[in-house]
Amino acid sequence: MKTNFFGLVTRTIFNQNLFFKRFSSNSNNYINVKIIDREEKAVDAKAKIGSNMLDVVIDNKIDIDGFGACEGTLACSTCHVILDSENYKTLPEPVDEENDMLDLAFGLTPTSRLACQIIVEPRMKDWVFVVPNV
Repeated sequence: MKTNFFGLVTRTIFNQNLFFKRFSSNSNNYINVKIIDREEKAVDAKAKIGSNMLDVVIDNKIDIDGFGACEGTLACSTCHVILDSENYKTLPEPVDEENDMLDLAFGLTPTSRLACQIIVEPRMKDWVFVVPNV
């Protein structure tokens, strides 16, 4: 355990900065993923390693009305996506705040996640992310 400036005990659960440095040291690190939009149209997208899937949708200019309304602050469920069960199992467990927002999501499935919480990794090459029809 560490203490901060104020003498309070702190604990590091997950150091995102190290994770991002590990995967984003080369700005040319991209993989291909597929996004199925609400109209069931498949869109091929380039995903930068270390970014989150909400940013992938935005960076690829995929127009999904209302998607990511809270800009990734875990204050809504508009970036709700569905993954296949094999890929879903390989992701880290969602934090409580994500589960709280998923409870409000339309079309919730056992393999639902919020795109803003999915960090792109090289192993996600060719994964499919389905945006449920609202």
